Amino acid sequence: MFAARTCLILSVLAFPAAGISSAEIEALDRAWRDAVVQRDFARLDQLLAPDLIYAHASGVVDTKQSYLEKLRSGKQIYRTLEQHKVSVRIHGEAAITHSWVHVTGTNPAGPFDDKVMMLHVWVKKGTSWLLAAHQTTRVEALPHEPAS
Repeated sequence: MFAARTCLILSVLAFPAAGISSAEIEALDRAWRDAVVQRDFARLDQLLAPDLIYAHASGVVDTKQSYLEKLRSGKQIYRTLEQHKVSVRIHGEAAITHSWVHVTGTNPAGPFDDKVMMLHVWVKKGTSWLLAAHQTTRVEALPHEPAS
């Protein structure tokens, strides 16, 4: 009996993040990034949670519907989106990514060339992992850039 319990405990400790790996969550972040830049609305619709909170560095907060409408209408266009130093934390059926990002494009205020920290919250809904929250914060420099 003791040996069976010990084996069960060891198997749980050996595989704490059963279900999805950090690499798979990073792949979801890349899929989101690629879909945004390539304007792949079908893929974005699959990746974004219906109750998405999408908070831009400007302070504007979008829903899934308003964000996709901005992209479809051309009011928000991403030309480049380069992620650096991505870190992932998995918490059961939720995962958080943090990265440093250089992003360029245009929005209703005009062209932008921003350096931001980006936080994503991914949640498991049924058998899918969906982006439930996005938050960016402008920064002066990205940590991998040489000091000026």
